[in-house]
Amino acid sequence: MLLELARWLAHDIRAFNVFNYITLRAVLATMTALVISFMVGPTMIRKLTEYKVGQAVRDDGPQTHLVKAGTPTMGGALILVAIAISTLLWADLTNRYVWVVLVTTMGFGIIGWVDDWRKVVHRNPKGLSAKEKYFWQSLIGFGVAIYLYSTATLPAETELIFPFLKHLVLPLGAVSFIVLTYLVVVGSSNAVNLTDGLDGLAIMPTVLVSSALAVFAYAAGHLYFSKYLGIPYVPGSGELAVFCAAMAGAGLGFLWFNAYPAEVFMGDVGALALGAALGVVAVIVRQEIVLFIMGGVFVVETLSVAVQVTYFRYTKKKFGEGRRIFLMAPLHHHYEQKGWKETQVVVRFWIITMMLVLLGLSTLKLR
Repeated sequence: MLLELARWLAHDIRAFNVFNYITLRAVLATMTALVISFMVGPTMIRKLTEYKVGQAVRDDGPQTHLVKAGTPTMGGALILVAIAISTLLWADLTNRYVWVVLVTTMGFGIIGWVDDWRKVVHRNPKGLSAKEKYFWQSLIGFGVAIYLYSTATLPAETELIFPFLKHLVLPLGAVSFIVLTYLVVVGSSNAVNLTDGLDGLAIMPTVLVSSALAVFAYAAGHLYFSKYLGIPYVPGSGELAVFCAAMAGAGLGFLWFNAYPAEVFMGDVGALALGAALGVVAVIVRQEIVLFIMGGVFVVETLSVAVQVTYFRYTKKKFGEGRRIFLMAPLHHHYEQKGWKETQVVVRFWIITMMLVLLGLSTLKLR
């Protein structure tokens, strides 16, 4: 929106040409999202408190979490508002990738909103049933996958590349590309959702990973940078750096209120949307495996739940009594049960994510 205005003004005032630079608009998008979060956050938290949109704490969870009951949830709506406004202001709205990512993010946000609304307003502890949730997630996931494949103009836009291996590229057909895209988008959405269990635990890794994806997006959308770095050239993907920057700014703004002790929780409306956003950006810039590396905390948290449930069911069927590998799942609760304080778990997971993000960024050159 503002880019079009700047381009119009540039006909008379050449200084406005500076807004054509993606890097500048990415910085401005970060700052805009951050300011929006700071401005809207207190009002939104106050309204959520007035409407008694409070978090219900699971009875079988850590006992230390019982004091959090009633803390306003659905605060992820603040993140989505900041992302949407900032992106619409600073991104090139003629770029199809910007709309793909925005629609995907908001679509998953709506699913999370309905789930949260049923839980906290209608007092339905189940919210959306698992079948309902996966149906709508799958509908959006397959829709995005089919669109991206059908509109791909270069072979590089549908190839699977492997980090650290310069010449190993796997061409993907229609079915394999669509299935992979579906798994990445829906999988990352649910992975972030499972990680969102402690104050600030999910949002900071999201900020770090989205910031790194901004670098990948900028490089993939630049013909000479992509050629020099040996990564696929995806025309137009550079504009996603603005979106990723907006997501990072919105996340940092939300962290201001979500840091321990949290004034507001993200809820499914934020976690599902942010995870899907990371997934679809990674698919567009052809960095699915790098996302797996940088989002290692999300991956391990998800695997801990899958392993715990599978092993419990297996042992119950075989021995008549369910057994557990972890003291509690997801993994962050396991460490709480081992005696780690909540802030220790959160900060240590942040540190691990920072190391994994640096490892992911290193694949730009170590090929």
